[in-house]
Amino acid sequence: MVRPKQPRGIVLYDFLQVRGGAEQVSLFLSQSLQAELCVGYVETGVLDDTEHAALKLINLHSKSRLYPATLLKTMRAFSRHNLFRDHYDWAIYSGFYAPLAILNNPAKRNLLYCHTIPRFAYDMRAWYLNRSPFWQRPGLRLFMDYVQRRYEAAIAPMDLIIANSQNVADRVQHYLQRPAEVVHPPCAIESFRWLSSGDYYLSLARLEDYKRIDLIIEAFKQMPDKQLLITSGGSAETKLRRLAEGADNITFTGWVSKARLQSLIGHAIATLYLPIDEDFGLSPVESMAAGKPVIGVAEGGLLETVIADQTGILLPPAPSAEQLIDAVNTLSRPA
Repeated sequence: MVRPKQPRGIVLYDFLQVRGGAEQVSLFLSQSLQAELCVGYVETGVLDDTEHAALKLINLHSKSRLYPATLLKTMRAFSRHNLFRDHYDWAIYSGFYAPLAILNNPAKRNLLYCHTIPRFAYDMRAWYLNRSPFWQRPGLRLFMDYVQRRYEAAIAPMDLIIANSQNVADRVQHYLQRPAEVVHPPCAIESFRWLSSGDYYLSLARLEDYKRIDLIIEAFKQMPDKQLLITSGGSAETKLRRLAEGADNITFTGWVSKARLQSLIGHAIATLYLPIDEDFGLSPVESMAAGKPVIGVAEGGLLETVIADQTGILLPPAPSAEQLIDAVNTLSRPA
């Protein structure tokens, strides 16, 4: 008896630059569905040897010396590569640039798992422009417009759009006029557990401007008796380290292994997570899985995961350092 042919699939994501939530989801989908994983490039150290050996990895090697050139090269790599000459039965796209591959002979069935739309070209356009030097703004506007046109062209032929939160589904409907089903990203909650009530607070968000790590640093500079660990990396790291200079109670650990992350969460007093209108936010879920409260913001995906005054404290949108200090002091009081 001839066995039916196993459907052949592929997962496509922009690049494995850090070990963030979106990257973890792409790895999970590829491994659990036994599918190939296509990425623009892989940053050194993101994958350990065991993970690399287990993956059916297609690396487009789109990294350039300058980050803007990397983005353009990644867009070109996905839109021009002859990936689909291998005739995949299905494809799952994620990220901003990987979906462009659908424009080059798509798979039979095409699904977008949307962590978010490219916010720099949509709802946060003005925020990014206002933070850029005036002489960069004309070029940045052109890039934003180009990304928006190409992204919308790639989204149009998708058979199904799945969003990682209701917050993102609402963005998809508002800006792209497409409905999206909501499937929250997987989280290995059994890997996180309460270990002790340590003596430090833990910031887990990537070091990017819109994650508001600067606000956390400003607050803890006013609380020298409270220890803060900042466990991640990102493009704003140099600036944030400079901001924290002279504050002996603030420590940057950089990116850490999964085991180290689980230990840091398990021993923390609480975790801090204050991004602007976060898409979903996997880190708060990991924190709550370890029985640790979250100090977050009452907006975005955190409204779908954190129960105010039960599993965490939610500050108002656009919080101040004083409001964060009050929240930390609330958790510091004896029960």
